[in-house]
Amino acid sequence: MDLLRFATAGSVDDGKSTLIGRLLYDSKAIFTDQLESVERTSQQRGDEYTDLSLLTDGLRAEREQGITIDVAYRYFATPRRKFIIADTPGHIQYTRNMVTGASTADLAIVLVDARKGMVEQSRRHAFLVSLLRVPHLVLAVNKMDLVDWSQEVFEGIEKEFSSFATKLDVPDLTVVPISALHGDNIVSRSPNMPWYEGPSLLHHLEHVHIASDRNLVDVRFPVQYVIRPQSLQRTDYRAYAGQVAGGVLKAGDEVMVLPSGFTTRIAAIETADGPVGEAFAPMSVTVRLEDEIDVSRGDMICRPHNQPAVAQDIDAMVCWMAETPLVPGQKLAIKHTTRSARALVKELQYRLDVNSLHRDDTATQLGLNDIGRVRLRTTVPLLADEYRRNRQTGGFILIDEATNRTVGAGMITSAS
Repeated sequence: MDLLRFATAGSVDDGKSTLIGRLLYDSKAIFTDQLESVERTSQQRGDEYTDLSLLTDGLRAEREQGITIDVAYRYFATPRRKFIIADTPGHIQYTRNMVTGASTADLAIVLVDARKGMVEQSRRHAFLVSLLRVPHLVLAVNKMDLVDWSQEVFEGIEKEFSSFATKLDVPDLTVVPISALHGDNIVSRSPNMPWYEGPSLLHHLEHVHIASDRNLVDVRFPVQYVIRPQSLQRTDYRAYAGQVAGGVLKAGDEVMVLPSGFTTRIAAIETADGPVGEAFAPMSVTVRLEDEIDVSRGDMICRPHNQPAVAQDIDAMVCWMAETPLVPGQKLAIKHTTRSARALVKELQYRLDVNSLHRDDTATQLGLNDIGRVRLRTTVPLLADEYRRNRQTGGFILIDEATNRTVGAGMITSAS
């Protein structure tokens, strides 16, 4: 059974948490005591109905204000597929949390309130979804019950969003009219909207094709750990553990280890359950090589004629996540795949207005939640691909060395 990771996005009060609560409730993925707790809290607050958003909004501040602040992860499964949901905040000041939740998603659901239509935050989140190269996008037009299930309202929002999406890189867009509060078009088709001929939201989530989204061409295996057991039974055993970031590895394949450039062949591929014939993303495996060569954490196994860039000068789009601004000349720690280094911010090329998509090349800094293109110089070479080619080897985080906090998320546009 395969796994689909998806994130919800959209403006405040568009119903993201209620949607997830409804998905969990209607697919019978919550326990009786959880439901009883939510019903009890709803009664205590004087709500006229059971507020399913309480299933994901667990922080006291979230429940008091009726908003999502932090990313909440929930897990459920149907007979067809397993799911990991990231419920991300809608407020503009929590854009960094939304980026965190969507960065690993296979699909994003952007909710729009049918009464309000497209608002600034809808555009912002749609742009971020395309920037993070989430392969599949669903526009869920919520609260259709409050516009009398109007086909005209739905088609107007669909047309406006589709027009905006043409400016972005959105390979797969699906639009669904729903009512998260009442469960219309969530798990099963709604009789209230007979004019809608598409699938329910859960049917689409169960059947969307994600296997072809992964890069199976470029072999990328960042080494995370060297396994060298000190035992009398396995005196000469040496293997390299990690998660496959791209391509397909097979026993007998000729491979190259970067940055040293030595070539060898794969002797065997093993998992916790025993040897396997091949490995592909996102499998976690150990790889044994035929020759004794020096390989350590942060190195990368790839094909001799298909290598990532070995680069210290990096151009990247960065989402800044700290209250103190990013400025040229700043020194930060950088974490890229399994490799760590230090980086100097050489240049801020422009700041991006995510509403108009205008590039401000006069900007001198990036503030909290700003997105811009920067040039970095790293102390050791990174083994990197462009983010649009491989999200794993093209993404990185920036860390403040003084506080050890993650202050930026980056997507590599070029490396040399």
